[in-house]
Amino acid sequence: MNLLNRITLNPNVCFGKPTIRNMRYPVEMILDLLSAGMTENELLEDYPDLEREDIRACLVFAAKLTQVKSIHKVLAA
Repeated sequence: MNLLNRITLNPNVCFGKPTIRNMRYPVEMILDLLSAGMTENELLEDYPDLEREDIRACLVFAAKLTQVKSIHKVLAA
């Protein structure tokens, strides 16, 4: 199964932010918790609806977002 299929975009869930399997777990929150030092096991204990593949899907989603050809600096007027 493609991990990215676990990431859903629904305007009626979390204001349209990317979430895990259409549940109210935004990808952003999972990435924030991981970057703060929370482990996969801790996440799974605290959020029993999540599966290990959901966490990996968040990481794949974030990696895909960084795959751009170029980044341009935008200056505010």
